Amino acid sequence: MKHVPATQCGIWVRTSNGGHFASPNYPDSYPPNKECIYILEAAPRQRIELTFDEHYYIEPSFECRFDHLEIRDGPFGFSPLIDRYCGVKSPPLIRSTGRFMWIKFSSDEELEGLGFRAKYSFIPDCQFELSGADGIVRSSQVEQEEKTKPGQAVDCIWTIKATPKAKIYLRFLDYQMEHSNECKRNFVAVYDGSSSIENLKAKFCSTVANDVMLKTGVGVIRMWADEGSRLSRFRMLFTSFVEPPCTGSTFFCHSNMCINNSLVCNGIQNCAYPWDENHCKEKKKAGLFEQITKTHGTIIGVTSGIVLVLLIISILVQVKQPRKKVMACKTAFNKTGFQEVFDPPHYELFSLRDKEMSADLADLSEELDSYQKTRRSSTASRCIHDHHCGSQAPSVKQSRTNLSSMELPFRNDFAQPQPMKTFNSTFRKSSYTFKQAHECPEQALEDRVMEEMPCEIYVRGREDSAQASMSIDF
Repeated sequence: MKHVPATQCGIWVRTSNGGHFASPNYPDSYPPNKECIYILEAAPRQRIELTFDEHYYIEPSFECRFDHLEIRDGPFGFSPLIDRYCGVKSPPLIRSTGRFMWIKFSSDEELEGLGFRAKYSFIPDCQFELSGADGIVRSSQVEQEEKTKPGQAVDCIWTIKATPKAKIYLRFLDYQMEHSNECKRNFVAVYDGSSSIENLKAKFCSTVANDVMLKTGVGVIRMWADEGSRLSRFRMLFTSFVEPPCTGSTFFCHSNMCINNSLVCNGIQNCAYPWDENHCKEKKKAGLFEQITKTHGTIIGVTSGIVLVLLIISILVQVKQPRKKVMACKTAFNKTGFQEVFDPPHYELFSLRDKEMSADLADLSEELDSYQKTRRSSTASRCIHDHHCGSQAPSVKQSRTNLSSMELPFRNDFAQPQPMKTFNSTFRKSSYTFKQAHECPEQALEDRVMEEMPCEIYVRGREDSAQASMSIDF
């Protein structure tokens, strides 16, 4: 560590190690009307970290217009201003964003004070910050976030901040140095409070790394690995704890530490001894959604997005594509065939009705034959003399009694029968009278008086209710 004498006012510091500087005459009062400028320069890919001692006093004033300490982020007086400081409270931890830091101390002619003493250190540009009840520090973050290029040396810092009024417990979960026991080539260093060299708590470069209990709520982990030691790695668990007595929201670890109740039975040993996981019931296996990591979720989201975009494009193409018009020629409608299919089957019914009508006609014919025989026998009895019976042919109309020679006008349409056709036949036997005389048969026929016997047959047929009639006169 390089020390700048308190009597020296202003200096340009170029070094790879840390150091400290102070106001003139520190710890005595600084002189009036004094102005000192300090410029700190770090090595490439490093930054500057500045801390102040607790013994600090600069004349307080509104907006620090009188005695003050001005700090800028850069090598010049016009670089971005970080802040101005004065009063009785020392400034907090200050870090630069680049390789340079510009610091100026000014005092006026009136009131003087104790002044200040500052410690500076050069830290890697590769930095990470973690905080909370617990967490894991991983060297793999360097490659995942591309803090260094392949083939370059690794010089990174992890700053850990515990919960309020708590301290930090560190336990290594994984540790491997590619070149063991060669601390100049690779190591893991643990600092308690800041990365200053005097705050170094432990340094590991062999094959074993032990647990570390810090006394403050700020821990700094630094990893160094040269170009030939890029395979060195580590994984460390940090846990925030408070000293006993434990309150209602904490769990007593039986090792002078109390951890948050949320860390009990979480599957990770946060205590120095595994009492926080001893009496836990076996938890169910994590479900599918719990097993999905951030990488898996990203892959699923990207894939779903691509599928959705392709689906939208397909829909747009289908909508904008002109539709083809298809002309379908309809065949001529066959009414005859359609009627044949859906007409009710009346043929069976009509044939039965036709048989009934034929039976009625047969009965009528039998009755006519019987009547003819009766008439002939009566005519024969009227004849007195045998020579009168067949000498003269009767001069009558055509023989209406001969049913076989009779022509009956009959209409029967078989095209389309009607339901429930009715056949009525009415036969009235004729009543006849004749005079039996002693005249000759020639006059007997003339004197014969006959009444006609009507015989009518009614047939109801199709929709027009046509009548078929047959009449027989005797």
